[in-house]
Amino acid sequence: MPFTREDVSKRLEEQNVRFLRLQFSDIMGHNKNVEVPTSQFEKALDGEIMFDGSSVQGFARIEESDMLLKPDFDTFLVFPSIIEGDARGKVARLICDVALPDGTPFEGDPRFALKRQIERLAALGYDNMSAGPEPEFFLFARTADGAPTTITHDSAGYFDLAPVDRGEEARRDVVNALVEMGFEIEAAHHEVAPGQHEIDFKYADALTTADNIATFRLIVKRIALLHGLHATFMPKPVAGINGSGMHVHLSIFKDGANAFFDEGAEHQLSHVAKNWIAGLLEHAQGMVAVTNPLVNSYKRLTPGYEAPTNIAWSASNRSAMIRIPARRGIGTRCELRMPDPSCNPYLALAAMMAAGIDGIERDLTPPPAIQRNIYEMSVRDRRTHKIKELPYTLREALGALAKDKVIQGALGEHITERFLDAKTAEFDAYRITVHDWELDQYLAEY
Repeated sequence: MPFTREDVSKRLEEQNVRFLRLQFSDIMGHNKNVEVPTSQFEKALDGEIMFDGSSVQGFARIEESDMLLKPDFDTFLVFPSIIEGDARGKVARLICDVALPDGTPFEGDPRFALKRQIERLAALGYDNMSAGPEPEFFLFARTADGAPTTITHDSAGYFDLAPVDRGEEARRDVVNALVEMGFEIEAAHHEVAPGQHEIDFKYADALTTADNIATFRLIVKRIALLHGLHATFMPKPVAGINGSGMHVHLSIFKDGANAFFDEGAEHQLSHVAKNWIAGLLEHAQGMVAVTNPLVNSYKRLTPGYEAPTNIAWSASNRSAMIRIPARRGIGTRCELRMPDPSCNPYLALAAMMAAGIDGIERDLTPPPAIQRNIYEMSVRDRRTHKIKELPYTLREALGALAKDKVIQGALGEHITERFLDAKTAEFDAYRITVHDWELDQYLAEY
């Protein structure tokens, strides 16, 4: 049952909560919050807490800065004591939608962008889009003064155990905290690279999943800090080893049934599933700037490290950008493998949904599934199968986004303009910086 204002008010009192965090996301996907004490709880629950939107990147100009935080009562939770100790009182959280002073939704709110796509899917007769993320992250040592490093504190590999997996205790604390907050954890394990980890939580509707990813990143970082470690969702913090991805499993439902499953069809994938896959392929180049938004993201998307570089789909192999896991029936889904955990989850899921909806609305048909290892295919073979490549750099990705009206429509004009401006500036700053590699390569030689 959905939470009501009265439910939340009652729980705040019963659990003796002293501080309430009103959480929201900026355009880049960073968690932001306004924290209020007990005296302001009623005002907060009524959506009357204002903040300065001009101080949040990409939100508003100074002359139009006043904004309201409208809480989503279903997102209420009390932080576990391991996260927020009880010395100063319990702390609770509500995720909020951002509104203008007259109460209308703010066009630059990433959560609102995702809600628009959810409404579009509902207008086509579908219940929801189910999304199951697989976020990876690194745990690194800190210096004596607390600064983060890229020094890994273990030498473990995929599925290894302690003592080589020295992040086991921190990972368990993350799992325990998330479970206490209502997450259903499906798996937690060491990943391929030293210091790399993955914790998978159960799929949910798109909005809940985006909220969960935002919460997950916060909890991982806080627990790591308690263990004297630094957790990073940077896609490729160390050269020469695997980077961190965030594969996302997608499916849509209609009248309670999985709309991707058709027992009699090829691969048991319905016509709608094929439409959806075709839409994701069609808009891959346009949405990768959103799903992989950092300069560093494209150092992960290179051959040899299990990350996809080619725009193709497969019913089995993991070298394709889209893989169809073996499960069928209610579990039929497609796995989008290029996103990384640095993305804004609201914008990334909005882009994925818009691409899939476009595939349905235009009745797009994907090319035949590629069953071979794409990494081992020759350039001629890839051309024969019309396999395109993902952008090599953030600059190329931004150029593709600037041409993709469907993905721009998912973000909205406000977010698109500010996202492109911010990310173009980010790439330019990277482009004109003299890096250590250049000094090592050229300083003595020339």
